[in-house]
Formats: sequence, structure tokens, C-alpha cells
Amino acid sequence: MKRIKSWLKLVIGMTVLAVTAGIVCTLLLLLLPFRGLRIRTCNVAAHLVGPFLLWMGGCRTPISGREHLDPRRPAIYVSNHASATDIFITIGLAPMGTAGVAKRELLRIPFLGWIYFLSGHLWIDRGRSERAVASLRSFADLVRKLRLSIYMFPEGTRSRDGRLQAFKKGIVHLAVQTGLPVVPVVIVGAHRSWEARTFTIHGVEIPVHVAPPMDTSHWSIERMDDALEELHAHFRQVLPADQQPAPPTTA
Repeated sequence: MKRIKSWLKLVIGMTVLAVTAGIVCTLLLLLLPFRGLRIRTCNVAAHLVGPFLLWMGGCRTPISGREHLDPRRPAIYVSNHASATDIFITIGLAPMGTAGVAKRELLRIPFLGWIYFLSGHLWIDRGRSERAVASLRSFADLVRKLRLSIYMFPEGTRSRDGRLQAFKKGIVHLAVQTGLPVVPVVIVGAHRSWEARTFTIHGVEIPVHVAPPMDTSHWSIERMDDALEELHAHFRQVLPADQQPAPPTTA
């Protein structure tokens, strides 16, 4: 019975995404010359679809620190990534005027990938580091010009067991190039809502903790490891034991 309910939720969710994609992609094509407006149009759709899909999945997301999601103050929002559910959480709470940074593989996801591509969000090819850094640099210029915020998962890929992984260097490059503060958004327990490599969805509570903005004026490319550790430590302080980084293996 649980599997049937999960499949039903997925069918309804994909139908909603398909209808939304048809409407939004049409609007985005009309707005093709205006990247900033396309990003904000996507934000509006995401604020409607994200919470609806979470509701469909039976997931509740109590948010603490919501006041730090301030659309009047550009920032770089970063979250840990342990489930596909994280995507719907983050698109629903990202302030208006927030552009995403995601890996190229996202574009392959039906409907969601199409909207993401046409909206003008940034996608990077993790297999080509030099090109990825160049893309981040160009994106930073756009962010400054249009006064946008940024949202990204600094782990680079989804955790398979819910445990926090190491952060990639892109977050530091963006913070240094834009001068924006970083706002940690810690998602707790999302890995229990959608089991990895399955279509089984569980209705669970997923608390979200939004921290005050972190000043990044002292971050530098030369001391990148220090900046990454500062940010990573904040997530470790909030996440429960079963989401702490995996202990190092011994030979």
C-alpha cells in the first residue's frame, strides 16, 4: 500500500511539473532577452510548485531563522544536499531574485531541467574544472550587475546516506568574486523522506535552520581551505549525529 501511495504521489507530482513546465517555459521563451526577469519568473513558479510538492509528499518543513531570507539583501544561500526533496525545499524558500548554481546533470531531469535551463540559472560541468571556474567568474559579474542572490549546494552532489560531505571550492570563488555574505541553510532529515535509488516517499518532518549571514570579507582564494572549514563547521554544529560526516576509514 505504501508503494502504491508513493507511486501515486510521483504521478501527481510529475503531472504538476509537466503543466508548470509548459506554462513557465512559454513565458521564459518570450522573455529570452531578459535574463534577470527570467530568473525572477522562475522564482515565482518555484514558490508555488515547491511547497505544493512537499505537501503532496506529506513533508512538513518548519523553518527557523526565516528572517534571514531577505530579498532586499543579496546573499549566497547554501544548503546540504541529502535527498531530491532538498530541491523542492530550497526552490520554495529562496528569496525573489535568487539564481541557482547546479551541476550539468540537472538539465537531464524532465521538466525541472528545462525550466532551469531557460530561466538563465548557472549550470557547471564538474568534469572540466577550468571551464567551471570561468563560468563562475562570468556568473559573478552577472550577479553584481543585476543585484541577484545565489543558491547552491556546496557539496556538489547528493549524499547517499544523509551524511555531510566535503564542500567544493566553487562557493569560495563566488563569495570572493561577488563580495556577498553567505547564509547557511541547514536541512535536517531530508534523507528520510525519499530513499536513495527508490521511488518510495515518506511523509516526515524536515526542520530547516537558516543562520544569520556570514561575513566573507576575510575569505580569499589563497586561504580557500580555511574558508571552507569555517562554513563546513557551521553545518556540523547543527546537524544531528546521523548526518555528521562519515568517520575516516582506516587502512
